[in-house]
Amino acid sequence: MRFSTSLFLFIPFMVFGQKSVPVCHVPVPSRIKTITKSPVKFRPLKKSYIGMKRIPGGTFAMGSHDAQGRTDEFPVHQVQVKGFWMDETEVTNEAFARFVKATGYITTAEKAIDWVELSKQVPTGTPKPADSLLAPSSLVFVPTTGPVDLNDYSQWWAFKRGADWRHPEGPGSSIIDREKHPVVHVSWDDAAAYARWAGKRLPTEAEWEWASRGGLHGKIYPWGDESVNKAPYKANSFQGHFPYEDQALDGYKTTTAPVKSFPANGYGLFDMAGNVWEWCQDWYRHDYYKNSPRLNPKGPSTSSDPDEPGVAKRVMRGGSFLCNDGYCSSYRSSARMKSSPDSGLQHTGFRCVKDL
Repeated sequence: MRFSTSLFLFIPFMVFGQKSVPVCHVPVPSRIKTITKSPVKFRPLKKSYIGMKRIPGGTFAMGSHDAQGRTDEFPVHQVQVKGFWMDETEVTNEAFARFVKATGYITTAEKAIDWVELSKQVPTGTPKPADSLLAPSSLVFVPTTGPVDLNDYSQWWAFKRGADWRHPEGPGSSIIDREKHPVVHVSWDDAAAYARWAGKRLPTEAEWEWASRGGLHGKIYPWGDESVNKAPYKANSFQGHFPYEDQALDGYKTTTAPVKSFPANGYGLFDMAGNVWEWCQDWYRHDYYKNSPRLNPKGPSTSSDPDEPGVAKRVMRGGSFLCNDGYCSSYRSSARMKSSPDSGLQHTGFRCVKDL
């Protein structure tokens, strides 16, 4: 079932006369208070740096350095971060499965939705969906058959019952032979739970951007300024005409790629552009850069998103396999996106960090 467009808000971004750039990530109604059991309690794993890269501390100009930057990527401001450790890849299905097996954890997408709470967040008068649509579900990308209004997210996103991290495209799909792909359909809550179990945490937004740049300064992408569409391909993205024609020139047609399928950046980190969006620790504010601290910023204490007033959001970074130059270009190092912490989608995952 596709939710009506009344549930989705669109505000184009304009910066210093730049063209309107659509929001890449579909805003979804929050699932606050899903029907669930008490939180799973577990002991964190012993400290280990296997599969992590040590990221040096340093100072950089945080924000957009290119004409595609959106309003929330400005102003460019100086930020200094301490050194830290970061997962060299996005958390994979294989790793997440170990977490679930060890703890019995149930993800947000595997829980039913509480309509009483959801009804408070959608327009007044929105009819209650059928009970079957409040069953465990998640948003799945469905390519259109031709060009559509890019302001209307409901044209290519559909809530699919039974879609979750084990079933990325819904019932009938599985993660068999995709053990090395990044886990998807994970909410911020799910990612934070995994990080605690692993003895790690989610990166701050400043840490993420600093790490993404891989030692480069003032560049558009983790690899420099060369177009994402120029071979040899450097990230898993959507080549062609979004949302109906993915030419799959990079070898992956509207799907995730195994981690390490594309070259690492200067810090030895893979998929800092494309593949899946990555949750960060920070709350999202569209105007945070105007008042961001210089030293180790950890994000605002509250969230504010004029696209969806009243819905608290967390930051996501890196873009996904659905990002396209004709639509959002969110594989840029400075690109920001946001979603409610209890939302999960087919192109959303995460990686973790650890303090030195």
